[in-house]
Amino acid sequence: MARKISMLAPDWWDFTTLPDDLLNEAARLTPKELFQLSHEGFKVVYYDTLEDFYLAEALEYITAWSQATADNPVGICGPIGPTEQLPLVARMVNELKLNLSNAHFWGMDEWYVNGKELDALHPLSFEKADRDMCFNLIDKKLSIPEQNLHFPKADTSSYIQSWESGVRCAVMQGGQGDTKHWAFNDPVKREGKYKDAPPSPEEFRKLTTRVVDLHPITCMQNARTSSGGVVTGIPKQALTVGPVQTWKSEKVSIWHAGTHDNPFGQRLTALMISKKIKDSSVPMSLLADHPNVQFNYYRGGIGICETEMH
Repeated sequence: MARKISMLAPDWWDFTTLPDDLLNEAARLTPKELFQLSHEGFKVVYYDTLEDFYLAEALEYITAWSQATADNPVGICGPIGPTEQLPLVARMVNELKLNLSNAHFWGMDEWYVNGKELDALHPLSFEKADRDMCFNLIDKKLSIPEQNLHFPKADTSSYIQSWESGVRCAVMQGGQGDTKHWAFNDPVKREGKYKDAPPSPEEFRKLTTRVVDLHPITCMQNARTSSGGVVTGIPKQALTVGPVQTWKSEKVSIWHAGTHDNPFGQRLTALMISKKIKDSSVPMSLLADHPNVQFNYYRGGIGICETEMH
């Protein structure tokens, strides 16, 4: 049976091409049912306050970096979106006097403009955000060595090699975009060999760090969250960590504060992972094959999938 055409961007794959019965099942999930989707390899956790939510996210950095030794360097791969955890990470490192000389950090993604990564001084730069909101706030006597900070560049070779260097990635954090992506692993365009079907989960899993064309939904979302809705100022391409690197992480931890994806999206991906329904039009669903995934929800951000007039 032919797949539906996206109602959001007809030239692209996305979640609106899935069967209506699956979409409707996700929309019907109550918060209680959402929290009951946990099973071995997939854990659903909730937090009653935003303070607890972002503190728990920040603690994943501390827990990972606390394991690092000269013989066993350990790192974390972190997102821009959410960002509220980043200053908390710096504060805890300073208060605990946690020496990060053997710790590592991977940035997940970066904008790609005119054939190169966005300059780290640009206001939209993810590297700039990581540095300004976290790493520049850490006491220099405790800070991560510059060579242990890995940000994706147009020449991806060094970044990819850093994942092959023997450094253990204890956790890859992420938010969830409106396209149901992690990092910028967006659904692909509906063209060429993908005109009638999106890449198979196995094919998508083989993707490494790369330049991607951004789904129009992603451009709209980033305009909303980062530039007051000025979508013309958002790049249409980006560099992103790939599934290959994601599967090198011991744990994938996704943080749903309710400020990025909406109540429906927060339900859909959890349902698909729990039921092991894998479809690259919903990239997050492919995490059903990762052995250790945790979805973290702020209870006040789960919302409802019912009619509300505003």
